[in-house]
Amino acid sequence: MDKRFSLSDGESFLEIAVHFECGGARLQGVVAVPARSRETGVVVVVGGPQYRAGSHRQFVLLARRLADAGWPVLRFDTRGMGDSSGDLVDFESSGPDIAAAIAALRKAQPNLERVVLWGLCDAASAALMEAGALPSVAGLVLLNPWSRHAGTLERAQLKTYYARRVFEPEFWRKLWSGGVHWQSAVGEFAGKAFRAVKARVSASFGAGPTAPLGFRQRMAGALTEFDGPMLFILSGRDLVSAEFLEFSASHAALSGLWSRERVKRLDMPAADHTFSSRELRAAVEEATLGWLNAEFSGGRL
Repeated sequence: MDKRFSLSDGESFLEIAVHFECGGARLQGVVAVPARSRETGVVVVVGGPQYRAGSHRQFVLLARRLADAGWPVLRFDTRGMGDSSGDLVDFESSGPDIAAAIAALRKAQPNLERVVLWGLCDAASAALMEAGALPSVAGLVLLNPWSRHAGTLERAQLKTYYARRVFEPEFWRKLWSGGVHWQSAVGEFAGKAFRAVKARVSASFGAGPTAPLGFRQRMAGALTEFDGPMLFILSGRDLVSAEFLEFSASHAALSGLWSRERVKRLDMPAADHTFSSRELRAAVEEATLGWLNAEFSGGRL
C-alpha cells in the first residue's frame, strides 16, 4: 500500500512497495518517490545481517529526508535477507542484487539519468566494488567501509583502543590496585604490535598476510579507477572506520586518495559505527543531502 508523506512545508512524496527479480529470487524494496523527482536517484545498499529499515530505522529516515528534498530513493533487502527470498549472499557476492535494484529504481522513475550508491560498513564495500561495472552509477556515499584484515586491524587497535586507554585515569587506578594484570596487558600489547609490524613488512615484500585479501584488492582497484564523486563519512568511535583509514594509508595505490578533487571526507569524532543517536543520524542525512546538491544539482556530472 502506497503512503504519502511530507516532512517540510514543501511538496509531499510517496513510499511505494516494489519487488523485482534477481538470480531466481524475488527481492523486496521501498521507493520513496518525490512529487517532482530529480534526474539522480539514490540506491541504499544494505549490508548484513540487516534489512531495508536499517539500524535505528536509519535507512527509512534517510530515504524520507532525501525524497522530501526531491531525490528518489530505493532501499531494499538483498537475497536471503528481510522479506526477500533466495539464499543468503555476502557482500562480496551482492553485485547482481545491486544491479537489479538499480534497474528497479529506473523502472519506477523512468526520468532518471544516473544513480548514487549509498552504503554503510560491508554495504559500502560492496557498493564500491561494484560501482565500476554499473554504467549508471555516477557517485558513491560510503560510511565506515569494511576492510577487515589481521594486519590493519592490529594497527587500528593500537592507535585507537590502546592509545586511548593509557590516558584514562580508570585504567591506571585498576593497574595500581591490581585490577589489571600488567604482565598480561603488556604481553597483549606487545603481541599486537609485533603482528602489526610483521603484517606491514610482509605486505611490503609482496608476501601478503595469511588472511585472504581478495575483496581488499577489489576495493583498492575500485578506489583507484572510479572517477565519479565520492563522499566518505567516517566515525571517530568505530574500529571499522579506523581500520579503513589504516588500509587506505598502507596501500601504495591509495596514497593520494584524500587529496583527490572529487573525494570528500567527513570525520565525525563523536559518532559510533551506526550513528545511533538522533543528532548523528540527522548529521549524516544533511551531509548526504548537501553533497548531492553540490555534485548533482544544475546538471553537474
